[in-house]
Amino acid sequence: MKTAEIIVGLDIGTTKIACIVGRRNENGKIDILGHGRSESIGVKRGMVSNIEDTVNSIKKAVEEASIKSGVDIKYVNVGIAGQHIKSLQHRGSLVRETHDKEINRLEIDKLSNDMYKLSMTAGEEIIDVIPQDYIVDGEQGIKQPVGMQGNKIEANFHVIIGQTAAAKNILKCVKRAGLEMVDLILEPIASAESVLSDEEKEAGVVLVDIGGGTTDIAIFYDKIIRHTAVIPFGGDIITEDIREGCTIIKKHAEEVKIKFGSALASENRDDEVVSIPGIRGRPPKEISFRNLASIIQARMEEIIEHVYYEIKNSGLERKLIAGIVLTGGGALMKHIDQLSSFLTGMEVRIGYPNEHLAKGTPDELASPMYATGIGLVIEGIKRYDFEVEMDKMKEDAEDVGLKKQKTPVTIPEDLKEKKRQSYLDKIIRIFDRDLIE
Repeated sequence: MKTAEIIVGLDIGTTKIACIVGRRNENGKIDILGHGRSESIGVKRGMVSNIEDTVNSIKKAVEEASIKSGVDIKYVNVGIAGQHIKSLQHRGSLVRETHDKEINRLEIDKLSNDMYKLSMTAGEEIIDVIPQDYIVDGEQGIKQPVGMQGNKIEANFHVIIGQTAAAKNILKCVKRAGLEMVDLILEPIASAESVLSDEEKEAGVVLVDIGGGTTDIAIFYDKIIRHTAVIPFGGDIITEDIREGCTIIKKHAEEVKIKFGSALASENRDDEVVSIPGIRGRPPKEISFRNLASIIQARMEEIIEHVYYEIKNSGLERKLIAGIVLTGGGALMKHIDQLSSFLTGMEVRIGYPNEHLAKGTPDELASPMYATGIGLVIEGIKRYDFEVEMDKMKEDAEDVGLKKQKTPVTIPEDLKEKKRQSYLDKIIRIFDRDLIE
């Protein structure tokens, strides 16, 4: 077992911090070697609000995962979310010098790298660039241009943008926890990797990841990501509604939400009640299941309406045959699929990450709650494989140059680096510059 093949996903969420250690087995499934979980204290709505508390929570989760897996964890793939995330569409182009030769992967990678040079508003940077489709000499709708011939390559890109400060705080926490960040991955993309099938992505599907502080959305059509969005509401605001509506403390509000909560008031009866202990000798408080569900339903309707707005905003509402897939801790709420289907008129299912997990994985990890963490491992493996493939192609290109010309082939400077120029690279440079200053 090579250490380089072991990938670690670190999900820094509002409710919990989860560390998942995994690797791909010979059957293409993910073997979970170990996992750790800790309460997330210093994060609000997907953004770090207290550095020290977040560092301590990260250390606790990583230490637990390290003990269970027997792996000395040093490098992690970290998820990023938060209401500061937004996306846009952009087209890039590349005029080839040698049109009589086949288009290679290096040229396609250069086209993607050029997108990171786009001018952004102050305080914002590009997190990720996702190619959607390609155009070669005016021929549109090409998904994979490698091997084709042509003079000009164009591509439509889905560009994801985030605040530099938010990423700097995440990087600072990871470094103070004694870790190195391999990549910064948008959480809805990670979640999609763990719960969606290729058939769903092709047919058209909406992934809705309901976390503690935010609800993340990713819309796929024809196997391409078409739209991403982050709604600044999640499970925590429902807990807060219950706390205020039932006049109980937050701890009890969270407990009754998890144990007795429902997203449909009509499915509950008034004569079913739960008794909440009183504070310091005060009498217990009785809450009916129907009243509890009414509070939850009101807030869930608001979240789903925001989701439906993003679906309509994508322009793909009538093309999403596979409907909606709900995941994240909020997807465990009873009757949430029925409420979502009623409000949107679309088919809805709950997304579990168990399809990609190897046999013998603890049942606890097959929960929607760990979809993002497992997705970070899957996406991390894909990106690692991509870097290995790029290295091999560069070596092959140099070998061909030596054999044919007796001299090394010249590879452009922006393609010499193993890793593509990404948002993380920029953040690291800014972070290091701040330390020097």
